[in-house]
Amino acid sequence: MEKVAQQGVEGQPEVRQKLSRLILTGFMGAGKSTVGAILARELGWRFFDLDDVIEAASQLTVAEIFRDHGEASFRQRERQAVRQLSHEEKIVLALGGGTVEDESSRTLLVHSPGNCLVFLDAKLTELLARCTREGEQGRAGQGKVRPLLAAPEALAARHERRLPHYQSAHITVVTTGLAPRTVANHVLEQVGKQWLIEERGL
Repeated sequence: MEKVAQQGVEGQPEVRQKLSRLILTGFMGAGKSTVGAILARELGWRFFDLDDVIEAASQLTVAEIFRDHGEASFRQRERQAVRQLSHEEKIVLALGGGTVEDESSRTLLVHSPGNCLVFLDAKLTELLARCTREGEQGRAGQGKVRPLLAAPEALAARHERRLPHYQSAHITVVTTGLAPRTVANHVLEQVGKQWLIEERGL
């Protein structure tokens, strides 16, 4: 899919595709949910966290799905949620860290007209530090519980395996050392160069 039309006759304006769905991908700890909520407020759009959509449909937490039904069942539920949300307009969607590993989901995310897939990239050491902080908050009754942190020795290999899929995104924004609002500003700046964004909410 060509995101931006090539320049035609000199003097003609550049044609940009209308943005319908701004989708964030990246490894756990990349800030997808935090940045996504900020972007949704900035745009006046609805925000969805894919894990929350899956939990609502399943009436189970992500941790319970992994524990009681296995990762394959979770990925199948995840595919259904991606297809469901691909019909929505003016949404910001935060994906799970492994969503792009599924070929059918990845194809839909990358090639559906109106989609802009943004990879929030950061060094693995910083990602794991963020997850550790979130895990401590989770034990205090806040934050997000991440079942895959139970096997930290496998996380580096998992990150490396997923990286080529993350890099298939339309845009990459490096988040290392940046506050979420700064990341959101960078996302909007990059997306605005290539997509036509309809009126933003005040």
